[in-house]
Amino acid sequence: MSATDWGALGVNLAAAAGAALTVLLATFAVGLRRGLHRIVDIAWGLAFGAVAAVTWLLSAGHGDDGRRLLVAAATAVWGLRLAAHIAHRSRGHGEDPRYIALLDKAPGSRTLYALRTVHLGQAALVWLISLPVQAASYSSAPLDALAYAGLAVWATGLAVEAVGDHQLARFKAGPANQGRIMDRGLWAWTRHPDYFGDSLVWWGLYLLACTAWQPALAVLVSPVLMTLLLTAGSGKRLLEKHMAHRPGYAAYAARTSGFLPLPPRRTARGKPESTK
Repeated sequence: MSATDWGALGVNLAAAAGAALTVLLATFAVGLRRGLHRIVDIAWGLAFGAVAAVTWLLSAGHGDDGRRLLVAAATAVWGLRLAAHIAHRSRGHGEDPRYIALLDKAPGSRTLYALRTVHLGQAALVWLISLPVQAASYSSAPLDALAYAGLAVWATGLAVEAVGDHQLARFKAGPANQGRIMDRGLWAWTRHPDYFGDSLVWWGLYLLACTAWQPALAVLVSPVLMTLLLTAGSGKRLLEKHMAHRPGYAAYAARTSGFLPLPPRRTARGKPESTK
């Protein structure tokens, strides 16, 4: 019968909080020096990688080795890929308009407001969302069919996210595409393949933690919160608000699913609409 070492997991929760906080405080210091708080987006993936590494080290002797290694590697691969992609994408750019708008609302010191709402807030989210990674590492249950199903969901999400990012980067690199709306490949099926893939990654990691009903219930907040952040929080909602003024975006949004990949809606003639 499988069991979770709750006592050791409690110690890990504190260590994971320290790891996330260390990464985000270091990011705050760098961002303050450079005058760019957008680098916190790079630190997001790195912080998850740090939590995964700390958890893997501390869980030795407490959880099944196969499950420990799998969940740590899956989290690190996702986090490092995301960090590298965002670092490449943001190279040479100034501050993100989202953070400019946020800091313009600062009731007092912009620096303290950035520390509190951007960096410390994200450290708390990393800790909370990483709960399945931590819980799975302290389960004695060997890898089973549900764990492999979780791995499949994770891999699908990672592939969708990576392919979507690559397609968008290649589209933006084309001089003829300047000012146009990306509506090809995965982007013809969903307006946010990167966000959809991201949500799948965390639902997959959640399944790896479902070794009994207690941990499954305890860490359910993670994939639910990540999905809400991507759809109704700082992801899809804010991006679409920023994109709403772009020529052709309204038509694109009218025919393309907002999150779940679905066939493009068709016109009366039976053909997908086009922004061309």
